[in-house]
Amino acid sequence: YGFAKTGIGINVNNEKAGLLKDTRVLASYAYHIPFEKPGTRLSFGLSLGLLSQRVDTDEISGNPDDIAIGEHNSNRDYFDGDFGTAFTTGGLTLQAAIPNLKSFFKKDDIKVANVITFFSAASYRIPLNNGMELEPKLTYRGVKGFDDMLDVGAQFALAEKKFMVMGMYHSNESATFGFGVDLKKRYLL
Repeated sequence: YGFAKTGIGINVNNEKAGLLKDTRVLASYAYHIPFEKPGTRLSFGLSLGLLSQRVDTDEISGNPDDIAIGEHNSNRDYFDGDFGTAFTTGGLTLQAAIPNLKSFFKKDDIKVANVITFFSAASYRIPLNNGMELEPKLTYRGVKGFDDMLDVGAQFALAEKKFMVMGMYHSNESATFGFGVDLKKRYLL
């Protein structure tokens, strides 16, 4: 049906919020099940790897030798992963995911807030003239320690989807912006 049934990848995420630093490195595998109708498929993905959570002691404007900071930073890196599925037909895509599998299955092990507990999304690709495309998206997700969040945004693709820009507004009154480049329809950055 014109596409690969499997995919592999590496996800590296280095995030800093105030004094907290999270580094997550995951290997990913995806499997796609095509249906008879062209462009219709069901996909499953699994990512597994390591998560490191630390307090950045260089940024502390107090006593960096505080016992609580030392205890937090002495925690070992731990095994983590994500699972997700998507259904695509025509321009419609429906997605659901359970990120941070360790937190999901062992709720008492990790006592942190700001961990996504579930993710769901719906989007619809709208072809435009001259190889451009607009894809509005609506997401709903749970975040541990906070109210569930609703996100509304869109991705705009140019030059036959070689260049992309996106923006999302979140119900917690924040926004996210990004860009992407598709190299030879093989590597997406």
